[in-house]
Amino acid sequence: MDSLKLIKIEYEALNARQKEQYNFQKISAVLADYGYGTIKLSDDWQGADFIAQSMNGESFLKVQLKGRFTIDQKYADKDLHIAFPLKDAWYVFPHDEIVKALNDRKIYTETASWLENKNYSVSEIANKEVLNLLEPYKLST
Repeated sequence: MDSLKLIKIEYEALNARQKEQYNFQKISAVLADYGYGTIKLSDDWQGADFIAQSMNGESFLKVQLKGRFTIDQKYADKDLHIAFPLKDAWYVFPHDEIVKALNDRKIYTETASWLENKNYSVSEIANKEVLNLLEPYKLST
């Protein structure tokens, strides 16, 4: 009988669909530590990739999963949370609340990307004010 040999994968070697599956598994594990179970959706229902339901049954979150910090006008007014990894943590933030805060501070919402393409994303967040806004939504792994 052959023994099972598991080899760690390189995230960067994965295609886009594989990265989304990988990220879903990672955020699901983190959310479990915070008392949430996840249900992957087969399509983007109301903009959500998955539902996170509290284990006490009192709340659920519609979550759009991203590989980086992202805001997008197509997610407005849908009661969505955005989940993304950054360094050694995951963030799950209420999209509309953060967009409003960024707009009030004129951060990201005056960029060509936001004004012309109606979205903005960044893999590294250098702006300390943005990091401070996101801090309450940081989940330790």
